[in-house]
Amino acid sequence: MKQLTIRLLDREMKVAVPEDQSDSLLQAARNLDARLRELRDGNKVAGLERIALLVALDLSHELLLQQGGQVQNAELSHRLQRMQEKIDATLASNRQLELN
Repeated sequence: MKQLTIRLLDREMKVAVPEDQSDSLLQAARNLDARLRELRDGNKVAGLERIALLVALDLSHELLLQQGGQVQNAELSHRLQRMQEKIDATLASNRQLELN
């Protein structure tokens, strides 16, 4: 484990992270800091706790939308695979009929 110092809204925090994940955690911290600042500066939202909760809600919502899209993509891939199998079976059946 590696200890990193991250900065969110001008507040420093020390966090432990596996060494192979430190770069992605730093990127996540930069992204989160940018979103926190955007909400704080753009909307007169009072209180750090409220800002953090609103950003957490927004991120959670985005994650659910992405996961929903992944589920839809998986379902679409499965349907396409079944269609391809049916097409292959039909073509094989037609070839067999042509040979007879």
